[in-house]
Amino acid sequence: MASLPDSAPYVVVGAGIHGLSTAYHLAKELSDRGHGSGSDVVVLDKSEPGAGASGIACGVVRNNYFQPAMSELMQACVECWESDPSAYAYNPVGYVALGPDVQESDLAATFERQERIGYRSTFITGEAEVDRHMKELFPDWRAQGVTACLHEFQGGFAFNKDSVDGLAGKARAEGVQILSGVEVTGLESADDGTVTAVETNQGRIAVGEQLVIAPGPWAKRFWRMLGLPMEIDIRTPDGDVVEGQPMWTYWNLQEGEITVDPLMFATADGSAPPVIHLDTDAPLSTDDGELVTDDLWGIYFKRDRHGVQGGASPLLVDGDVEVDPYPSTTDVDPSFADMWCAALSHSMSRFEGCRPLYKQARSGGVGAFTADNFPVFDYMRPNVYTILDSNHGYKMIGVGREVAKVLMGEQSGLLYPFRFERFSSGDLHPVSHSPYPWS
Repeated sequence: MASLPDSAPYVVVGAGIHGLSTAYHLAKELSDRGHGSGSDVVVLDKSEPGAGASGIACGVVRNNYFQPAMSELMQACVECWESDPSAYAYNPVGYVALGPDVQESDLAATFERQERIGYRSTFITGEAEVDRHMKELFPDWRAQGVTACLHEFQGGFAFNKDSVDGLAGKARAEGVQILSGVEVTGLESADDGTVTAVETNQGRIAVGEQLVIAPGPWAKRFWRMLGLPMEIDIRTPDGDVVEGQPMWTYWNLQEGEITVDPLMFATADGSAPPVIHLDTDAPLSTDDGELVTDDLWGIYFKRDRHGVQGGASPLLVDGDVEVDPYPSTTDVDPSFADMWCAALSHSMSRFEGCRPLYKQARSGGVGAFTADNFPVFDYMRPNVYTILDSNHGYKMIGVGREVAKVLMGEQSGLLYPFRFERFSSGDLHPVSHSPYPWS
């Protein structure tokens, strides 16, 4: 391992998708503007690139967001994925979101926005019409209670560790130094709050210009290290103030896979299938007829290298969680496998009887969520930019491109809605009818 330099103009903490994307795009910005090069950028990771959430992400890339700011930012992120699909191990297969009556207005609003911004998709309503559309893709489609379908022709998924390695390779090619096994233990600050140096288990590195913190699930730890409040008051859009809300909560991300021939999950013409996200209020039962739930439920799934992978709604963790060694988890629903496999079977007859094929290799880990479950992208000290993704991270590969511009002194209209100030100003993101906290 290369030794820690005494100083660097730009120090990035975290070698996941956000940290590496920022480092790569910052290196290009410095070079293009004649302000330096990638050799001015050092990335620190306590383990190695992709050792955290990015390396085990399910890898779905979508723009199915009810919130305007999320949709516009995700369009930029999809463009970034599309810019080099080979290096990013990106599969542009599309994404299909299906929902019941209660979600129809949300999906309609999302589609209308996608039309306005030029994001390619189509929208189908009516239970019979949706069923017809899905049967054209999958003749054995049999999901019930679905009245709306938003089929995004962009988006898809990427292979997690391969995309991280590809991004790291692009950063190194620009001269960026990526140091593994360097754990940040503290920050040195000047009287005005500027961070002057980063303390690590390998020594001290002075920060010449700016520090970027992209910690993924370790967000709460770095929030505390920056001396920021663990509880905040939130002004709602109506002007009311809700006091003493926890800034950070943890959710266990329930994801798994079944070991099958990946090619069994294909469209009618043999093509690679789009990612499927199904929400419905139709009763869900196992193949043996045992009721799983008669409440609104949802799953997502995609073809993977060794089978079919996906997940369901996350579980809120009561209290704190031990993040290390990642992915540490607590309070995982033991019935997840039964529910997810029953839902696969509910969706398509080809998955009937798949429960014995479930693989106990949980991919979701645990995520750190902000007070409103949406990211914070902002300066939290005069020279410290924080990328706190609230578990939206992996798909948001383009955030680093925007952050690099901000570090160069530009404004980013795409990142502005995610500033920390929104909690005090009441400029919050609208809430959808989705059972997922991030949609």
